[in-house]
Amino acid sequence: MKGIILAGGAGTRLRPATIPVSKQLLPIYDKPMIYYPLSIYLLAGIQDVLIITRPEELSIFRRVLGDGSAFGMHVEYETQAHPNGLAEAFIIGEKFVAGEEAALILGDNIFYGEGIEQKCNAGIALAKEGRATIFAYEVSDPQRYGVVEFDASMRAISVEEKPAVPRSNWAITGLYIYDREVSQLVKKIKPSKRNELEITDLNRLYMESGRLNVERFDRGTAWLDTGTFDSMHEAASFVRTIELRQGIKIACLEEIALAKGFITPTQAEAAANAYGQNEYAAYILKRVKEAQSAHR
Repeated sequence: MKGIILAGGAGTRLRPATIPVSKQLLPIYDKPMIYYPLSIYLLAGIQDVLIITRPEELSIFRRVLGDGSAFGMHVEYETQAHPNGLAEAFIIGEKFVAGEEAALILGDNIFYGEGIEQKCNAGIALAKEGRATIFAYEVSDPQRYGVVEFDASMRAISVEEKPAVPRSNWAITGLYIYDREVSQLVKKIKPSKRNELEITDLNRLYMESGRLNVERFDRGTAWLDTGTFDSMHEAASFVRTIELRQGIKIACLEEIALAKGFITPTQAEAAANAYGQNEYAAYILKRVKEAQSAHR
């Protein structure tokens, strides 16, 4: 299973903050925004990841993430010169996907809560059977999002992009898992009125062939779309509250990789030392000592 993170776009709603740096590299409390989607892939066991970003920001992402080995991943990079739609990620990343199953996460989406890892694993299993999985979250303002409608048996019967009159309150989040046909199917999509390759149209192709699965996030899951200053502040406050109250870190890549066995304690310690003297590094070193004690 390959994973793609779409981290392009000009971030115009967040200017002037995004003039010097990509939106996905702005901090959400104590770490760059891009760490959060990367953590979802780590939790799901997806280690081969492609970052798609704007050409002028490629070098910055490389400096932040490197080749991904510090947190047990293999990270590659491609560029998207213009925002031509979310589904274009599978055209840009066709060589990277190489005919395998593939997931997509939007770089400004944050997920947190019990059951996310299990739901992702269920989607990965279905992808191997030739199905696609989208993840839905109940909202009060569905007209802002792609929307999925269910029948009485909770089977998806319609998907619409930002409908004026939504047929349900279930928004489609920025997390998708597809089978190995995705790079070929996306080529069948025609540009929308916005002249973009819409991810909703790709999902519709799977739905119409009876191969679209929907995983619904319950109230115990947080989904945060950090596209505005207010939503970024909300996300940062949420992360801060969880971390301070529970003494843990959300989306600490080295911690997850260590727990999964993707890196050794020695590698995690080296990653912590590379951060220098700070609270984040101290947290990783604490987890390293716990891991070493557990194996004695």
